[in-house]
Amino acid sequence: MSVQRLDRTLTAYRIGDPDGDYPIYDATGSRRYPGRWNTATAPVIYACEHYSTAMLEKLVHAGGLMPPNQHFIEITLPHGLSYEMVTKDALPGWDTPEPSVSAHYGARWAAERRSAVLLVPSFVARVEHNVVINPAHEEFERIGHGLPTPVWWDDRLFTD
Repeated sequence: MSVQRLDRTLTAYRIGDPDGDYPIYDATGSRRYPGRWNTATAPVIYACEHYSTAMLEKLVHAGGLMPPNQHFIEITLPHGLSYEMVTKDALPGWDTPEPSVSAHYGARWAAERRSAVLLVPSFVARVEHNVVINPAHEEFERIGHGLPTPVWWDDRLFTD
């Protein structure tokens, strides 16, 4: 797993409440509630390579009760941005229910500021990738994002 440079511009997606306690493009939530790829001392911004994966991730973490006012943003990862990729086979134990292996790896990656982005497998959609963004990295300012747009949720996702 070595640092590489994007050979094209990529788009990632993130869903959140633009008026909530944890802004959509901010690492506050991961500091207070660490995820699979970070610890509280290494806050990051989680996103997904596809809009549908961002929806799945939000559904999984919402526990069946979707928070109100959900919006998405498109995040632009520019050509030449540094990234590192973790494949599902490269880090044994990343997918255990207790994510200590992946959290330790991600925290070390963030603290060392090895790259601006860490591409990791999605736990809920194993063939998809999540995009972990390091706001402490020197290239963070190169990453842009659009305006929040309301998410439309199909009611059938929430029926018994």
